[in-house]
Amino acid sequence: MSDTAKGRLYGVGLGPGDPSLMTLRAVEVIAEADVVAYHSARHGRSIARSIAAKHLRADHVEEPLVYPVTTETTDHPGGYQGAMEEFYEAAAARLAAHLDAGRTVAVLAEGDPLFYSSYMHMHKRLADRYETEVIPGVTSVSAAAARLGTPLVEGEEVLTILPGTLPEEELTARLAATDSAVVMKLGRTFPAVRGAMENSGRLAEARYVERATMEGERTGLLADTDADSVPYFAVAVVPSRIGNPGSVPSGPGEVVVVGTGPAGPLWLTPQTRRALADAEVLVGYTTYLDRVPVKPGQIRHGSDNKVESERAEFALDLARRGKRVAVVSGGDPGVFAMATAVLEVAGQAEYKDVPVRVLPGVTAANAAAAAAGAPLGHDYATISLSDRLKPWEVIAERLRAAAAADLVLALYNPGSRSRTWQVAQARELLLELREPGTPVVVARDVGGPEQSVRIVTLAELEPSEVDMRTILLIGSSQTQVTERADGSRITWTPRRYP
Repeated sequence: MSDTAKGRLYGVGLGPGDPSLMTLRAVEVIAEADVVAYHSARHGRSIARSIAAKHLRADHVEEPLVYPVTTETTDHPGGYQGAMEEFYEAAAARLAAHLDAGRTVAVLAEGDPLFYSSYMHMHKRLADRYETEVIPGVTSVSAAAARLGTPLVEGEEVLTILPGTLPEEELTARLAATDSAVVMKLGRTFPAVRGAMENSGRLAEARYVERATMEGERTGLLADTDADSVPYFAVAVVPSRIGNPGSVPSGPGEVVVVGTGPAGPLWLTPQTRRALADAEVLVGYTTYLDRVPVKPGQIRHGSDNKVESERAEFALDLARRGKRVAVVSGGDPGVFAMATAVLEVAGQAEYKDVPVRVLPGVTAANAAAAAAGAPLGHDYATISLSDRLKPWEVIAERLRAAAAADLVLALYNPGSRSRTWQVAQARELLLELREPGTPVVVARDVGGPEQSVRIVTLAELEPSEVDMRTILLIGSSQTQVTERADGSRITWTPRRYP
């Protein structure tokens, strides 16, 4: 418990700028305070003080906390970060002197004190030493949405809040992967933010809000905003799509073939998330469709795993009629999956005008290799053991050739309820060319709830334990297995070959 002789620290959220949006508690705390502190630039004007001005009294002790720099240009020996750290330490010491003297200190903060606010630097340095209360405030995010008059998020939509100071590529990826977004701290970052909006396909949806609820407020389309006119106190908003037809991409129909990776949403790339969100219709094997979050207004067409050509033709017909269609595939769509089926049908004369894109996904081989270590660290070959679309004689010939070349093997589709002999024959064939002790990764349901990754030897490989949810990685003559301090085993193939 703090010493009762010490003063109390308050972090006071003032809201987005309009003094009438201050909370009753904020007004009460300012009235009770002995000391009112606020950050300001070197010119001495403080937005926080101007918001709370009519609640300040003549007997208030005011503590302006004046930033030494407002850009990253400084001759401080520690650079910008060093200058700011020194400033925050000195500011905290000034407030601590008041608190030690028993005075109540209210630190004013625009918006909310713990949301991109300078107050938090005081909080981190003082809250563990003094009794502290934080008064939440209306954020600029809420104010911007209110001034635009449009919902930010609804239902299961996800809102992402980003600082515009992130690198443009990072902004692009995060904007592509989310439903709704607000980008803060514009000003000189605006060109990069606009570029990220365009590259992520969100520019048409994006709105611009400047000085929400304050004098000089301005709103409009982000695409129409002049970069030279944008101040720091501005935000970019990508609002909810639900019930907002203008936010949905327009244009001709297309087919995008996407890979969901080996399991659920953790394996989706930002690019794939964007394509799935933009699609009007999802088409795919039902098991893979179930991995994709349901979105209001989207139509789903699930089907059996053995009708690839029919599924591709159905998707292309929808796109030819103007629909944006995502064909959902597991893993990477170009590896024993739907991309080939779609492109094969798209080559027919009636579909040659339908745009088709293929987006990559994490492959089952890569996922299994990562879970086991790095067995694919050198040259490897990928072979499907399914003889449904090619004869076993071709598979056996390829296995012999890859084994003779001493390649690591990633074996897809090793077995199923109707195919139980291929793994046994593949093992016997490989034992003719590989040592019995060759490491084998048996990976099942990688990334899923029943994930199992074991490292056995080629001689120990048990065909009855292999099913369609399993992938096998057969090591080369150079593949190693090592035991870690915790008792786990990892396998890896050196990058250098003797």
